[in-house]
Amino acid sequence: MATTPIPTLPPKEALILDLLVGDGEMYGLQLVAASKRKLKRGTVYVTLGRMEDKGFISSRLESGPADEGGLPRRIYEPTAFGRRVLSAYAHVARRLTPELAR
Repeated sequence: MATTPIPTLPPKEALILDLLVGDGEMYGLQLVAASKRKLKRGTVYVTLGRMEDKGFISSRLESGPADEGGLPRRIYEPTAFGRRVLSAYAHVARRLTPELAR
């Protein structure tokens, strides 16, 4: 009987999903700022691209504010699938944490 591997959620992806679910849609540099230095400017967009490929998040291009130079920016939000993945991850983490603390 074959066993199905338990899917994992890398810490950066879990953090990004947690921020997007809790704070709503954000652009990359907002995520970096909200993460309190846990995410880096150089890797956040690679991670966001990977998460979008997995279906955890979606994005759209938005016109930038005129008072900030008017450059467009990509806004990210969690998908329903991403919310379910985060919920399952949080549930497993809560269940395992007391066991690991012993």
